[in-house]
Amino acid sequence: MLETRRNQETDHPAAKEQALILPFNTVGIADIPFVGGKNASLGEMIQQLKSKGVKVPTGFATTAFAYRYFITNAGLEVKLRKIFATLDVEDVDNLRQCGKQARSLMLETPFPLELQGAIASSYQALCQEYGEDTDVAVRSSATAEDLPDASFAGQQETYLNVHGLKSLLESCHKCFASIFTDRAISYRQLKGFDHFEVALSVGVQKMVRSDLASSGVMFSIDTETGFKDAALITAAYGLGENVVQGAVNPDEYLVFKPTLTKGFKPILQKRLGTKEIKMVYDVGGTKLTKNVSVPESERKQFALNNDEILQLAEWACIIEDHYSQVRGMFTPMDIEWAKDGITGELFIVQARPETVQSQKSKTVLRTYILKEKGDVLLTGRSVGEMIGQGKSRVILDVHQINQFQAGEVLVTNRTDPDWEPIMKRASAIVTNSGGRTCHAAIIAREMGIPAIVGCGNATTVLKTGQEITVSCAEGETGKVYAGLLNFEIQELPLDNLPRTRTKIMMNVGNPEEALGLTAIPNDGVGLARMEFIIANHIKAHPLALLHFDELEDELAKYKIAELTAQYENKAEFFVAQLAQGIGTIAAAFYPKPVIVRLSDFKSNEYANLLGGRQFEPKEENPMIGWRGASRYYDPRYREGFALECQAMKRVRDEMGLTNMVLMVPFCRTPEEGKRVIAEMAKNGLVQGENGLQVYVMCELPSNVVLADEFSQIFDGFSIGSNDLTQLTLGLDRDSELVAHLFDERNEAVKRTIAKAIATVQNYGRKIGICGQAPSDYPEFARFLVELGIDSISLNPDSVIKTMLEIASAEGNS
Repeated sequence: MLETRRNQETDHPAAKEQALILPFNTVGIADIPFVGGKNASLGEMIQQLKSKGVKVPTGFATTAFAYRYFITNAGLEVKLRKIFATLDVEDVDNLRQCGKQARSLMLETPFPLELQGAIASSYQALCQEYGEDTDVAVRSSATAEDLPDASFAGQQETYLNVHGLKSLLESCHKCFASIFTDRAISYRQLKGFDHFEVALSVGVQKMVRSDLASSGVMFSIDTETGFKDAALITAAYGLGENVVQGAVNPDEYLVFKPTLTKGFKPILQKRLGTKEIKMVYDVGGTKLTKNVSVPESERKQFALNNDEILQLAEWACIIEDHYSQVRGMFTPMDIEWAKDGITGELFIVQARPETVQSQKSKTVLRTYILKEKGDVLLTGRSVGEMIGQGKSRVILDVHQINQFQAGEVLVTNRTDPDWEPIMKRASAIVTNSGGRTCHAAIIAREMGIPAIVGCGNATTVLKTGQEITVSCAEGETGKVYAGLLNFEIQELPLDNLPRTRTKIMMNVGNPEEALGLTAIPNDGVGLARMEFIIANHIKAHPLALLHFDELEDELAKYKIAELTAQYENKAEFFVAQLAQGIGTIAAAFYPKPVIVRLSDFKSNEYANLLGGRQFEPKEENPMIGWRGASRYYDPRYREGFALECQAMKRVRDEMGLTNMVLMVPFCRTPEEGKRVIAEMAKNGLVQGENGLQVYVMCELPSNVVLADEFSQIFDGFSIGSNDLTQLTLGLDRDSELVAHLFDERNEAVKRTIAKAIATVQNYGRKIGICGQAPSDYPEFARFLVELGIDSISLNPDSVIKTMLEIASAEGNS
């Protein structure tokens, strides 16, 4: 009876309810009760997205009815309920014992013959298409799995490279038993699911030969900040289990979705992972798969090329759009992909709704702030923008997790779902390996625990009982500090903030913080500094890269060679890194304006970059020496400026980020302004072309006195109150001897600023301020509002406070 029903038309709900097997191409997202979230999603993509170019390997699923038929036919429920009568998931030993008994019971009970026959004929159909004993992936899919508010990812087992019917039946049987793994039992109890209400479906899918290429995970949202306009892709060599489990530190790529869908190529970030091992088929061996070492030369290359990165990101957009439409609400996705090493094709092998950022409150901004610094013991990839602390507990073997005490920091090589019973009791998690999409990262985010993954040597550096602070609140790099450091948590309600007439912008220098800062209400970026990216990411003087072979400093030469190892052309390293850094800031705030100040290092600061001393003069007073505009057209630096221009052109033309405005610093005369505009044009940055605006810093008395002439050359002005104050008052702000006289609120400075605003606005140009003063002094912000300034750019930590001050000033004016 059951065997014949399996072969009937399966689109009819009654037929689906009592089918033992359903091919993927007959199921969709509405069929979760029959085949679980994972399999329903595969069917949905095969049916709905194939026409849009998304490739998904074919296959079939055993149904929830088949699972319940197995349980009922053998009378297992009574026996299982007896085992679970004494269950206590907080007692690790008790949990382990109950789980072991339940799994043994399942495995000792043979499959009904009808189910064996149904699996056999469906597998035979696959073999007819792909060849005898074709290789398949066998994955569990719980009927409560991959629901928007709970992620059962990895709770049940997966078997790769399964060949032949005997091996397939064994793997399906093990999948059924894995509904009672310790971690699955613990997780269901935690989330309030009844163990007997959840059923298990097994997905049998044609393998993608990623053992000969690469695979990974991608999210259609930034996993840490919840920034919804970026797709995060991770990639490593071999089968995907290592990335999911966190056994390798994968490459990471970040792609900006809004301009990708317009045909641009906005790869914002490319981070090379160590990718030390890869999982491959164990040909002729005793196991299905094995891990092998990756050759050094391959580790130093990215696992995907740019076209493949963009292809995957496009698919992430298509999948996210489809699921958002189906569910009638924005639905970011968590997707697994694989590349076939034989055909070179990319495939999507899983997709499920993302369950952490999509559930977060958007009306409260919670910020963790470290109030003191200590010795940094370790760094890695930060997960969850929080801070945790406690005594560390180093555990290398999952069988020792009963040693763990609540509130400790879990330190281990990596985690898999077997660790989950203790993860929820940790104050923080630190691992040697893994990237931002690995198991430890996903579970830590879901449980609201800070984690630092991919530290490399955490289990040797940290000792059990050592007091540590784990900070994920300082950007993408997480830091483990010695001792229990003071920190505070700020909560800002975002739902009733006033809107101001004066535009409130932000000063941003660090691309790693940019995506997170967009949660703060803003009108764009009033000052994006290049210097942070050059000093911290590039580290080398642009002329040292252009004239690498002529470098006299051997140590600098060695360090530059290391930094630029992936680049044949060392100047391309500068262009790529600067474009990625500025591109990330421009994308974070897109389509709002992002005003990027061209480089404004002084000669002594340039000299401190790798290889810099050879190309820089020694100046008595670099503060008012060869800096800003005067360098750009000078034959001694012109080719270095050309690299900056190439990077900025890439951001606008290749990434499509035309919201970027360029700003010229320390421009002493209108003639100098014209020379810089001409130099930029020579390098492909033509004012007015494709909407390119060029602003000037208003930071010299000459900029104010000749504001009418500068207005004929530049599209807008930004007051740099730090330099304008020191040059109006004739003092060196770096000298402690006269530091007490430095005050932007001095009447001479205020009159200068008032004159600048009046003149510039008289000529129909925009003028804002990006200096420190309005962040530090609320009364100074009021003064600017009264003058009718167009925008005020603030340090991120003072935006809300100053916004309230500005709203009050506007209300009174």
